[in-house]
Amino acid sequence: MKSVREIYKTGKGPSSSHTMGPAKAIEVFLSEHPEAKRLRVVLYGSLAKTGQGHRTDRAIELAAEGRETQIVFDTEAEELPHANTMDIFDADRADVPPMRVLSVGGGDIHIEGRPLVASHHIYKEKTFSEIAAICRAEGIRICDYVYRNEGTSFREFLSAVWKTMKSAIEEGLSRTGELPGGLGVQRKARNLFRQRHMDESPTTRENRIVCAYAFAVSEQNADNGTIVTAPTCGACAVVPATLAYMQQKHGFSDDEILDALATGGLIGNLVKTNASISGAECGCQAEIGTACSMASAALAELFGMEIDQIEYAAEIAIEHHLGLTCDPIRGLVQIPCIERNAVAAMRAINAVSLANFLTDSRKISFDLVVRTMYETGRDLAHNYRETALGGLAKLYE
Repeated sequence: MKSVREIYKTGKGPSSSHTMGPAKAIEVFLSEHPEAKRLRVVLYGSLAKTGQGHRTDRAIELAAEGRETQIVFDTEAEELPHANTMDIFDADRADVPPMRVLSVGGGDIHIEGRPLVASHHIYKEKTFSEIAAICRAEGIRICDYVYRNEGTSFREFLSAVWKTMKSAIEEGLSRTGELPGGLGVQRKARNLFRQRHMDESPTTRENRIVCAYAFAVSEQNADNGTIVTAPTCGACAVVPATLAYMQQKHGFSDDEILDALATGGLIGNLVKTNASISGAECGCQAEIGTACSMASAALAELFGMEIDQIEYAAEIAIEHHLGLTCDPIRGLVQIPCIERNAVAAMRAINAVSLANFLTDSRKISFDLVVRTMYETGRDLAHNYRETALGGLAKLYE
């Protein structure tokens, strides 16, 4: 299993698979063919169907650094190796073989025909049960296991991640106006954060503030702002919203937050390794479901819960997102994506609360629910996997 650093990537929104991945592909191609003057890029599958809404074309043009770039949206291609497939050509040289790239989620890419050597596997264990057995045998927490495998600089890496997450909340809460893309979606985070009633209950306030933080980060993502994937751009707000709120409410230190991020990141890494975090491959359950699971595990770590409770919180979060479709209206990461992050943040808090009381009676393991999510996602109809051809995307007028 690869590094948790692969889960937390800092970059520009609105989509890790549709903007960060394709931009990275162009950079790789140009690093190997710096003499290329003109590019031709053909997008297939979800990249073709929702690429304009996700601003894939702009991400490619920026990565091309001023080179003339023809972008073709091929929405008819079938039997693709991945739902997010693209071909890159040197438009002036037929002797340069095209590079076929798969944007597999979280900003990662696979180049067809090449071994997967982009990053090393640093974890021998691949399942939660294997990791839990080691932690119990050695009397260590999950975050300790992560630090041991990741190395001495990992806390510094997580510190930078947390700083960026908090900055996204702060900036998102300060901004107003309409988000780009033509849907007429107004930023709501600032108003939600400031809106309060004299008789507001503690529970209502908690929901409002957590949602305001989630809206803030999601709106930054939708507006091409800087965010941290957790595990993707489209689901980037769940983890920071829950952790920021709980830090303020209970006074947790930044060091304690880093431990939570380590545990949450491992959960995301397990899902990515054994299933998928790509909405184009497995629907929104793979993105927002994983984000909710990461946040639940992170909160459980923050509150010092036991390994079984951490596992149960993470399992609950995915189980109750099973079958969640990815149907972004006009291909934009706005409706239902922004609101969905807020709902998932509240659900993460509820999952931790439930796990605290009912862990001893659970029947489903985290590993089993991850397998289930992957099979469910592969069974979802094509129209409900980030193609903008079904659900809200189809019926919205």
